[in-house]
Amino acid sequence: MQSTTQHPQLQATEIPARSPQFVQIYRANAAALRQELTHGLLQAQAHCSPKFLYDALGSRLFEAITELPEYYPTRTEAAIFAEHGQAMARVVPPAGTLIDLGAGNCNKAAALFGRFEPARYVAVDISVDFLRNALECLQRQHPALEMWGLGVDFSAGLELPPSIAQQAEGGPRLLFYPGSSIGNFTPEQALAFLRSVHGACSPVAGSGLLIGVDLVKDTATLEAAYDDALGVTAAFNLNLLLHLNGLLQADFRLEDWRHLARYDTDLNRIEMHLQARRSLTVHWQDENGAPRERRFMAGQSLHTENSYKWTVDGFGTLLQQAGFGQVQHWTDAEHRFAVFWAHAS
Repeated sequence: MQSTTQHPQLQATEIPARSPQFVQIYRANAAALRQELTHGLLQAQAHCSPKFLYDALGSRLFEAITELPEYYPTRTEAAIFAEHGQAMARVVPPAGTLIDLGAGNCNKAAALFGRFEPARYVAVDISVDFLRNALECLQRQHPALEMWGLGVDFSAGLELPPSIAQQAEGGPRLLFYPGSSIGNFTPEQALAFLRSVHGACSPVAGSGLLIGVDLVKDTATLEAAYDDALGVTAAFNLNLLLHLNGLLQADFRLEDWRHLARYDTDLNRIEMHLQARRSLTVHWQDENGAPRERRFMAGQSLHTENSYKWTVDGFGTLLQQAGFGQVQHWTDAEHRFAVFWAHAS
């Protein structure tokens, strides 16, 4: 007969198995994507949204970029969190809902779990399959923490679906947007986006936004960060053409294009382009399946991304214009990067 004696130590450490829950709002609409891309390709300055850089391969290439010696933002931001994490924890509400915008592999938010002790974690990203794999792995590492995945394109504004908003009711919300991804927005777009983020904060006291921002600095440092010697950023940018070939049944050829990164000192932004090495014509199918084409002369480009840089005062003013109240910030010793905490009210 088996003993029914309980083992108190074992029992105390048992944690019920959890699985992350997923809400998928973003679903690729082939016709809508082709319409959006066709519109951009036919403009005087051909362009496309940087969100198309992040297919499965693009997301992995960006992870590699963050390890490059030239790409200072990731390690500088991490150093700010390491040095000033205790100060942040004194102003960020504990036991709230941590909402991670553009979560990617979820590593940045996971590094803060010990300091901020969230009651639940919501990872938000457009790359749904990549997010699902990352979140399932993270859940195994933190089985007691309630986790949600939200597949959504929030580039036009953030709105939490009712299923997640209801889970987060009654407590503060910590919106987390690291990595200076806000730089992909023009100043006007950034203001509109931050207003939507302010609207997603809970009215409960303590809610707010923790956001990483790349600061204005010398041109050489900035251009090296977006055009590394190893060519990883070039591969990341060129991979966009492979993604467009799949989405549009297009005939971009990688060997016809070169990666170009340049800093516009008037607009305080890095621009990434793919520049035609020779005169060529690209063909694709639009949303109706009709054939389209665009002639590129040698030296003409497809504009793929902007990354705006801010001053501390300028970004603090932007947060206040978006509706946030008290604003605090922390920087590294060289003032290359800043992390802001903005109270929702």
